[in-house]
Amino acid sequence: MLRTLAAALLLTAAPAAMAQEQPWPMDYQPAAVEAQLGKVQQGVAAGPFQPEWDSLQGYRTPEWFRDAKFGIFIHWGPYSVPAFANEWYSRNMYVPGNKAFEHHVATYGPQSQFGYKDFIPQFKAEQFDPAAWIALFRQAGARYVVPVAEHCDGFAMYDTAFSKWDASEMGPRRDVVGQIAEAARAEGLHFGLSSHRAEHWWWYHEGMLYDSDVRDPANAGLYGPAAPTGLPAVDSDTWPDSGQLQNWMPPNREFLNDWMARTSELVDKYQPELIYFDWWTSAPEFEPLMRDIGAYYYNRSAGWGAPGIIAYKGAQFAEGSALFDMERGKSDALRLTPWQSDTSVSIKSWGYAQNDQYRTAKSLVADLIDIVSKNGNLLLNVGPKADGTIPEEIASVLRGMGAWLEVNGEAIYDTRPFKYYGEGPTLSGQVHVGGQVEESAKKTFTPQDIRFTTKDGALYAMGLERPADGAVLVTTLYQGTPYLDRAIDGVELLGSGAVEWRQTAEGLAVTLPADASGGMPYALKLTFKGG
Repeated sequence: MLRTLAAALLLTAAPAAMAQEQPWPMDYQPAAVEAQLGKVQQGVAAGPFQPEWDSLQGYRTPEWFRDAKFGIFIHWGPYSVPAFANEWYSRNMYVPGNKAFEHHVATYGPQSQFGYKDFIPQFKAEQFDPAAWIALFRQAGARYVVPVAEHCDGFAMYDTAFSKWDASEMGPRRDVVGQIAEAARAEGLHFGLSSHRAEHWWWYHEGMLYDSDVRDPANAGLYGPAAPTGLPAVDSDTWPDSGQLQNWMPPNREFLNDWMARTSELVDKYQPELIYFDWWTSAPEFEPLMRDIGAYYYNRSAGWGAPGIIAYKGAQFAEGSALFDMERGKSDALRLTPWQSDTSVSIKSWGYAQNDQYRTAKSLVADLIDIVSKNGNLLLNVGPKADGTIPEEIASVLRGMGAWLEVNGEAIYDTRPFKYYGEGPTLSGQVHVGGQVEESAKKTFTPQDIRFTTKDGALYAMGLERPADGAVLVTTLYQGTPYLDRAIDGVELLGSGAVEWRQTAEGLAVTLPADASGGMPYALKLTFKGG
């Protein structure tokens, strides 16, 4: 059952074989990795979960997650210093022809003289106040928070034993993840984290192809392995199909061991209630590790009395063994098992970038309603500035969402889906495989778009666009509809009170009072006779 970990432990004792397998520089610490893998091996053996899909499909999404509905994602790192284009700056600045490359040379000089590492001393986070962040997130109505523990750039935002290139020893010189966890838990928010370490395997390869600081062995702890993306038969800098990861250069055992050590360290050190894995853990060589980390994390978190959640967005987990996530995407159908959509307040970048564009509170509230009606949660990203402040453009959107939830949260929190998600002509976007749809930040809904949730015997009907004349017709709730088990007793507009209504052969007709919300979505509460 533990073939993967056993093989990994043997590898650390075979330097000659390892050298043959590792043609790219990497600051690998075999003794520390071996010790951590030993802990993982013991944790997996302890059960009850085993590293097999049949066993991992015993996973169940905790009720707190189903109740919470809304969380905050945080992308923050040295890439917030240049704040150019997007959070992929750390890679793109080494890619000739990329706008980030051109910007970097023009602004900072050649990559051989000023590399990504040189942004770290400027990443001071002098105004970082985790308690103030959490206060804002609570005001927004969020119930959980998920900071990025390590992005693809290889700079850990936590205190890791496997690298000196982390926020506790460089830059902010603070355990950012640990301090966010402490502040979140102090205010009753659930805490998770994300790892994007898998992509680091090839992240800096372009910098190996010409004179840059990526080629300096002294920087291998940050930049290494900088492996090729393409297989040996093609150019090393080929960008293969992102959906066909077998066509990418597979990671070697040393990198996989290091990944497992770092990821399990996050589990042990911070006891997250949710872990989010980025797309490249779908690469074939990661499949055994997904089973290993799944068993280890589920076993460890069960011991804490807070069963963990793994959020994944590719095909690296068997259906039912973890939580399916859609990045900047939604579902056009009610999913029978819980899921999550992650998107960002900012449109162009996940991390802070100058001259970005931002979503509105109205559009994000509409997305939240749409997602919750389909049995999902919204994980909404913010990108703080390098000094640790959250841009006002983002903060104002969060406050706007919180103001709506203060009035209408009854129709969101602790609810469950109705027999169907709703009605109306608007689909969420372009359908992809598996029912995921591509998000459009500019997509608008119509007054005919209604979404449903249920709680404590009540049915909530939420309109994603308020009709100008106040006349609402819920067509699926016509007189005699089979979707209702009892007769309607009353209808009220949350935040206002009882409203005029009639159930006719055409539908449930409701007359809304004059709008005092500035055009925000609205929530109707239907109660029933005998209930």
